[in-house]
Amino acid sequence: MSSHGFELPLRLLLAFRMLIDELHAELARQGHPDIRPMHGFVMQAIGPAGTTAVELGRTLGVSKQAAGKTIDTLERIGYVERTTDAQDTRRKIVRLTPYGMDALNRSARIFDTLRAHWAGELGEDRLNALEADLRTMTPGNPWRLDTPGWFGNL
Repeated sequence: MSSHGFELPLRLLLAFRMLIDELHAELARQGHPDIRPMHGFVMQAIGPAGTTAVELGRTLGVSKQAAGKTIDTLERIGYVERTTDAQDTRRKIVRLTPYGMDALNRSARIFDTLRAHWAGELGEDRLNALEADLRTMTPGNPWRLDTPGWFGNL
């Protein structure tokens, strides 16, 4: 069966979308109904050490203002907090709250469950081969968090 070239990126995007939609449905069941797909990129970029709005924007490939708006939203729904940098009181650091860390920890476990489902459907060997092939065809570091900025460039 021959496929058109456009089908590969569409299928990869559909697979990503399915996994993310399933993740968020399960996160909602587990007490995180307000978290959105973009929030995952942001919370990963903030990380356990925290960051500033400027650094966050740079990592995500968006403006400081766009990063600030997302921080405002995440702060309002309880996932992040702003604190003052102990070394420089003019600097504001954004940190994950325990609720934010809980969401990331649950996400990791849910992704493991989703992967196990795929392995059950495709077979562990085929899924391992698919992952190996994707590693061959993509850059070594899978932690590129600039997708929000890349997608937003029209």
